[in-house]
Amino acid sequence: MLRTAILGTAMGLSLIGAAWAQEFPKPGPEHDKLKELVGEWDAVMTMGDQKSKATATYRSICHGMWVESDFHGAIGDQKFQGHGLDGYDLKKKKYVGVWVDSFESGPMHFEGDYDPQSKLLVMTGESLGPDGKPQKFKNTTENKDKDHFTFKMYMVLPGGQEQLAFTIDYTRRK
Repeated sequence: MLRTAILGTAMGLSLIGAAWAQEFPKPGPEHDKLKELVGEWDAVMTMGDQKSKATATYRSICHGMWVESDFHGAIGDQKFQGHGLDGYDLKKKKYVGVWVDSFESGPMHFEGDYDPQSKLLVMTGESLGPDGKPQKFKNTTENKDKDHFTFKMYMVLPGGQEQLAFTIDYTRRK
């Protein structure tokens, strides 16, 4: 019994040692692309014919592997807060993200690709809609320049048509 415990402990320690010896992933150019968002932003959200002001803060975390965002604004007379986490999955070779906010109890997960020619990051995903059924969505982030970008959220309808839900225009604070 003691011999089995000693052998098990030795095997466990060798596995831990092997894990520590492995090469951990390092941020690459895709992570650098996300880090361009780091900073303080003023935003204008347009939903239909309504416009509202908001603010956002983007921070690089986890040694540059992720960018987190905090968004504060209002939709109509309701205050709104959202929190995002964006990264690049080196195994999938895809941008990935998760979004949570004060209007929903479940997270939105998404993934996609960046096209350097159009300067457009296109992400797709699925979450539960207001009716509790799965809702597909698409969002785009267009980098205008280092101080401006535009985010658009589309609902993907059952026939595949895209319906624009809202647009957010961001301007970096000086």
